[in-house]
Amino acid sequence: MQKHTIILALLSAALFGAATPASKWLLAGLTPFQLAGFLYLGAALAVAPAFFIKGTLSLPSISDKPNRLRLLGAVVFGGILGPVLLLFGLNLAEAGSVSLWLNLELAATAVIGVLFFRDHLSINGWMGVLAAMLAASLLSWSQGSASIAAGALVLLACICWGLDNHLTALIDGITPSQSTFWKGLIAGSVNLSIGIALDPLSLDTKTIVGALLVGALSYGASIVLYIRSAQGMGATRAQVIFSSAPFFGVALSVLYLGESISGTHLLAAVIFIVAITLLLRDTHSHTHVHEELSHNHAHRHDDGHHNHYHPDMPSSVRHTHHHEHSDLEHKHPHWPDLHHRHSHKDDDK
Repeated sequence: MQKHTIILALLSAALFGAATPASKWLLAGLTPFQLAGFLYLGAALAVAPAFFIKGTLSLPSISDKPNRLRLLGAVVFGGILGPVLLLFGLNLAEAGSVSLWLNLELAATAVIGVLFFRDHLSINGWMGVLAAMLAASLLSWSQGSASIAAGALVLLACICWGLDNHLTALIDGITPSQSTFWKGLIAGSVNLSIGIALDPLSLDTKTIVGALLVGALSYGASIVLYIRSAQGMGATRAQVIFSSAPFFGVALSVLYLGESISGTHLLAAVIFIVAITLLLRDTHSHTHVHEELSHNHAHRHDDGHHNHYHPDMPSSVRHTHHHEHSDLEHKHPHWPDLHHRHSHKDDDK
């Protein structure tokens, strides 16, 4: 594993983690709807230059109805509802607590996968989910009724992002950068419009530029850096490092917002670390069948599933194009990615 890929993953986590304390400061001058709008418009601005250079700014053609519905769901849940719920929760609680609560996204994604997307969790996975809920409950109950309401709002935001994670993972024909741009542009415009309709926008240039900058760095550049790191070290290792993002948020809340860390915060952080470890270690292995398939998505040729050939291209290079899969039956440890959405009704391994 090359050192620069580790640095990219850590920088991605730090930028994403910084969004929570930065948003806490920005909420002094903007409503949650307005701030959510500016954050996601900032993310769109961050990835737009690449599209202008490549000439791929137009909305990709997604021909089939299921993919169009998935993209719509990702925009609604991940771009509109998720950030607004988070910011309403952030209005009621300290940024450090909210940063730790964001670890619930991993647990929410896992549970939603089991309930709706033919995912599978072993005992370790369920223990990780329970540990995350325990840590979140500990933080909420220790800080009073306002904190309970804030925790509930952040949990709802994490559920929205969990749905977004699964829907985005299943969309063919659109790259992560394209997804970031169009989700940011559409969701940002919707939330900003709602925010201005509900409450007149204060034309504070410093606050608006700050919100766009936070969005560009924490939701735009962070995603690009994460993708680059995942291409260099693999998605699993990159996700392990990216899971440190909430802890960067806690550290920045203490350093720049003057918040204090209590024993409850430390205990919850330890429990969250245990939960993350259990969830990220939760893979399983069994014989499964891949049916014949034709689709378009980013892939590599060293993953055991993409066996077509490109002259002069190393197998480790990630690239995107339309390709076909033949029927394949094999056994290996796997995660519920685009190629592993099979049923586990008769399997509990």
